[in-house]
Amino acid sequence: MASIQFSHISKVFMSGTEAVKNFNLDIEDGEFVVIVGSSGCGKSTVLRMVAGLEEITSGELRIDGKVVNELDPKKRNIAMVFQNYALFPNLTVEENMEFALKMQRMPKKERREKVAAMAQTLGITELLKHKAKGLSGGQCQRIAIGRALVCQPRVFLMDEPLSNLDTAMRNELRSEIARLQKDLGVTTLYVTHDQTEAMTLGSRVVVMDAGEIKQVDTPQNIYSRPQNLFVARFVGGASMNLFSAQCVLHQGAPALQTGGCIIPLPDWKGSVLKDRGYVEKTVVAGIRAEDLYPVCEGTAIPDVALTPADARVTAIDILGAEKKLYLSVGDAELTARARTYAPVEVGQSLTLQLAVDQIHVFDSESGLAIAH
Repeated sequence: MASIQFSHISKVFMSGTEAVKNFNLDIEDGEFVVIVGSSGCGKSTVLRMVAGLEEITSGELRIDGKVVNELDPKKRNIAMVFQNYALFPNLTVEENMEFALKMQRMPKKERREKVAAMAQTLGITELLKHKAKGLSGGQCQRIAIGRALVCQPRVFLMDEPLSNLDTAMRNELRSEIARLQKDLGVTTLYVTHDQTEAMTLGSRVVVMDAGEIKQVDTPQNIYSRPQNLFVARFVGGASMNLFSAQCVLHQGAPALQTGGCIIPLPDWKGSVLKDRGYVEKTVVAGIRAEDLYPVCEGTAIPDVALTPADARVTAIDILGAEKKLYLSVGDAELTARARTYAPVEVGQSLTLQLAVDQIHVFDSESGLAIAH
């Protein structure tokens, strides 16, 4: 297997578009790292530079400590799986999986043994004699993965491999990919726009935007400790509630004020804001919907530090077992969740309990986190 080091990597296309900007990342031997971001953020370009399919404009790319900027792709011992399966439709599954081994002039008996072992691992042994055409998308992607891994690559690259599959098949294959990577221990770099894939697969997640890394961290920290407003907005099934607030002194301690609503802060968060000179300044506050508790039938109020605020329901979306409440709190517009049967109506006023330990505060100019 191999480690990968990106040192100040940039990619500028002939059109002048800077697709990747000063990309720095160290991936350990055997690590599973996921790059997530919206379309056009540069994540696939990063992958293609590792594979040698795109030239690096500046910076150094090292694999196992060796600079590979100019190394021919076929000499890098890297395997890549794309969102389109790129199988030979008129060849059998076995012939597709052994194709690269055949190009390496591996003896037929040895390559057939390797293919058989990989097919068993992937649960596709019964398909080996079938032609690739006519197989389902999930079967084709398993074959493509097996074809890549049977060569025992040092680095395994995956570019949105599940995006063409339905939800059930994505969930099934996602679990298989996680198991396979853990069993084989191959260094893996996985690109996706799907946050569920990113948060469930990666030991670390890289969030990209406009060619730049916005945060690199564990999935838990990416979600619960966003380093900037972009990550706070981007990560999560629903975007974090973000609102402008004034940092004021309330009963001698820093608090957040939005309209006529005062939100006290935990002592340590207040101290950070005071020590860094944010009192009497405007900041951006953030809190996720699951940390807001509308006081109504069916809402379980946890035993955590809470502060109440007066809220008015401005709209409601029914989402199966839950409904999404749009709430006006002071000058802030927030969303919270309640059970579908909760007796809440548009226009109603209610008390909203905020889990104050979960309030995030960001600098309004730089967008960087001040306190989590």
